[in-house]
Amino acid sequence: MFLRNSAKILELFCTSPAESVQQAVDSNLWIGHVAPVTQLPNLIPLLAHLRLQKRSRSSNTLTLPALRRLSHYLLAHYQKGARPVRDWRTTTNVAIDLMVYAILSVDEKNQVLTTYIWYRQHWTDEFLKWDPARFDNLTQISLPVESIWVPDILINEFVDVGKSPHVPYVYVSHHGEVQNLKPIQVMTACSLDIYNFPFDVQNCSLTFTSWLHHIRDINLSLWRQPELVKFDRSVFMNQGEWELLYVLTHFQEFSVKSSDSYAEMKFYVVIRRRPLFYTVSLLLPSIFLMLMDIVGFYLPPHSGERVSFKITLLLGYSVFLIIVSDTLPATAVGTPLIGIYFVVCMALLVISLTETILIVRLVHKQDLQPHVPEWVKHLLLERATILLFPCLNRFFTFASFDPSAKPTPYVCEGPWECGAVGSTRSALAFAGQTEGSAALQEILRETTAIRQLLEKREEFRDAAREWLQVGYVLDVLLFRVYLAAVLAYSITLGTLWSVWRDA
Repeated sequence: MFLRNSAKILELFCTSPAESVQQAVDSNLWIGHVAPVTQLPNLIPLLAHLRLQKRSRSSNTLTLPALRRLSHYLLAHYQKGARPVRDWRTTTNVAIDLMVYAILSVDEKNQVLTTYIWYRQHWTDEFLKWDPARFDNLTQISLPVESIWVPDILINEFVDVGKSPHVPYVYVSHHGEVQNLKPIQVMTACSLDIYNFPFDVQNCSLTFTSWLHHIRDINLSLWRQPELVKFDRSVFMNQGEWELLYVLTHFQEFSVKSSDSYAEMKFYVVIRRRPLFYTVSLLLPSIFLMLMDIVGFYLPPHSGERVSFKITLLLGYSVFLIIVSDTLPATAVGTPLIGIYFVVCMALLVISLTETILIVRLVHKQDLQPHVPEWVKHLLLERATILLFPCLNRFFTFASFDPSAKPTPYVCEGPWECGAVGSTRSALAFAGQTEGSAALQEILRETTAIRQLLEKREEFRDAAREWLQVGYVLDVLLFRVYLAAVLAYSITLGTLWSVWRDA
């Protein structure tokens, strides 16, 4: 009873002047509240000491800096567990914005885009308002982000947590507007189309939405105008492999299985690859090897150097493809067009080598080879020669060639051969006159066999000459077809890549 009444006296003393307490003690006003009354004079020094401490704390509070007084005023009774609205029907509008700072990496195999962005958002907190006149005209203060309510806005395409720096504070204005600015390393899933590599353009989206609150609680809007966001490259690091074309924005509402609607803001980051490095390291070496293969057709087809030259080119191109295989993007969905280009170039080299082997087989001199068929003579030595004659002057002259002519009878190459033939005829006449001699008949048979052998050899030479003519004509014809195929293929790819580059 004494302690409870003493507490009442302490409360009265702390809230009333000391003279009033002394008068109450002197006039025995405490009788019936505290027993015994004779102990009250002993409490007066203790009560005076408590009164002095209270005055000291009040004076210290008035002398604190404005920032500390305002921070204590805002956070003393703040509840960060609930949405900061006085009426629960009020919607919290969060305005967001981003600026792309850098494109760190594009992983085509895993379909992951890593970017570094400057993210900004602001909303109104109805419990963080104050009168600047009471706090030395202070209109803005930074508060710890862990001490206030923050909207649960995330990026739907997040696949991994990047190494983003932690920003521990937010800015709060006297109207209750909270600004949260922070840099974020974003690792998001993106559907990458590499068919046009290295002239590809990628369009990746960053979707910001509240993970829990529906649109009646948290609504999203754009901080700046869409035109300002679209072409903002003020902070973009423009020295990497990728260049930023523009950033598109789009707001929409979505719902899951007819439930409450959610607000989401999409940012479409459109980037384009710089192809200079890949053009120098991939396309130019391949083009040079193909040009050397075309130049190889000017080697004489009847020599074996052309075959070894083209085999060397084919092996060199194979080594080149092994080296550049790590540079090409790899996906399980499709193959880039440049990969198809390399495969076709390899196929053209194989076709060129096959054509060379065929021509060498035709023009190489062999014994006992048959004559050229008449239809081959008609197609290659008559029809094709008329079209390809300007190019055949450097190989062979067909002006005196008559495909319908028969092999020329054997003509003696020297006086000794003609003398042998004349003596044979004289021997025949002499043998006829003398009814033949066994020795002379033997000589006659041997001489006739030699003459037949020479005529057959000349016939083989004519056949080899015909196949040589066919080989030259076919070589030029196949070279023209090969060159046309290479040019058509190159023009098609060049046109496609030019269109993609300027798109």
